[in-house]
Amino acid sequence: MTRREMLNRCANGFGAVALTTLLADKGFHPQAANAKSTDSMAARAPHHTQTARSVIFLYMDGGPSQVDTFDPKPLLNREHGQPFKMKMEPTQFNNNGNTLGCPWAFKPYGASGIPVSDLFPNIGECADDLCVIRSMVSNFSEHTNANYFLHTGLGLSGRPSMGAWTGYGLGSENQNLPGFVVLNGGLIPPGGLENFGSGFLPATYQGSIFRPGPNPVANIHPNDPDPELQKSKFSLMRRLDRHVLENYGDVDALESAIANYELAYRMQSAVPELTRVESETETTRKMYGLDSSYEPTRIFGMECLVARRLVERGVRFVELTCPSSGGDRWDQHGGLRKGHENNARAVDQPIAALLKDLKSRGLLDQTLVIWAGEFGRTPFAQGSDGRDHNPFGFSIWMAGGGIKGGAVYGATDDYGYKVIENRVEIHDLHATMLHLLGVDHTRLTFRHSGRDMRLTDVHGEVLRELIS
Repeated sequence: MTRREMLNRCANGFGAVALTTLLADKGFHPQAANAKSTDSMAARAPHHTQTARSVIFLYMDGGPSQVDTFDPKPLLNREHGQPFKMKMEPTQFNNNGNTLGCPWAFKPYGASGIPVSDLFPNIGECADDLCVIRSMVSNFSEHTNANYFLHTGLGLSGRPSMGAWTGYGLGSENQNLPGFVVLNGGLIPPGGLENFGSGFLPATYQGSIFRPGPNPVANIHPNDPDPELQKSKFSLMRRLDRHVLENYGDVDALESAIANYELAYRMQSAVPELTRVESETETTRKMYGLDSSYEPTRIFGMECLVARRLVERGVRFVELTCPSSGGDRWDQHGGLRKGHENNARAVDQPIAALLKDLKSRGLLDQTLVIWAGEFGRTPFAQGSDGRDHNPFGFSIWMAGGGIKGGAVYGATDDYGYKVIENRVEIHDLHATMLHLLGVDHTRLTFRHSGRDMRLTDVHGEVLRELIS
């Protein structure tokens, strides 16, 4: 038999071998994905057709001011310095001053004409991809409780984060990386790591904290110079763990520890490749601001670039935290102009680059991007040049993943203080996010303390008007 004849006869056999391998992979075969498995991160079929496969949550720590970013209120500038004419609700520090105008101009962007503050000229260029929600409210006006509420749907610690719920509902499409990754720019939100925790869900669903840079995870490089020696150690650990499970039965802490050990082993090869951004073109790296003279821009630019690389590799939920920009997060109780300008300078270019990059690669359609803080800020001053916390009406935006672009939803009053149209609760945001991922928020439950618990508790409505 000649070589040509041999290849001709075996061609279908090679294809069958490849097909068999794919069908055995949980990420490709729905029956394998839904079969009972000891792998808690095995991919699972959604409840309905999904438009988003992943979420990138751009968390703006501290609460950006809605009237200085995406909700222009000309009346503030006309009445700047005058006594505030609406009834003031109790504030965090009760050092209320007069009406405070916006220091920045707004201008319309794109075919949609969405007005965006001069704080965000680069994000403004992406206006036709944004759905700006101006009618968000929160139940809490203090950072820690508001952060828990935004991340977990409850204003107290101990509940699973929305990233953990996403992994629990859908599993992961990449078995070599965590399903929920937090890219830590340097500022962990008030409330701490419980904002990213798994609560009563199995511990495998908690967020894995990555730092930007070449060594994002501690001990990511093997200590054993001989790969075979490391494999032998893991083989021994598996046998010992299996013996314990056989004697004690299912124990979440142990099973999660085993799963995390095995994932950590696989991450030793996947994570270094993930963060090797030198493989990106120079144009791409510059677009994200990795050459910026402003260090916070370089840090957040690296976060955004790695976020894109994570969703490319099938990671379900990626959260980005802010870098330190020399001020107090977005929490400007004083020095509003300097503080908001520093924070915006850090994130504006990288976020615009992320949106454009995702779109150019065909990834924006299947990636839901959410930009949000835990609440907004008052239209009247705290002291003379700051703004206090305001949970009664603030702005967020979403893009991609099946969301209508170039749209504005909801409204606040003429001062930007309280919602007057299409009020949106945090539970509604969670319900809509899960819906776009193909998950019915009322069916995504976990039995805990004798009750079927869910991210949205007994609340939440899908914002169908925002879905394209």
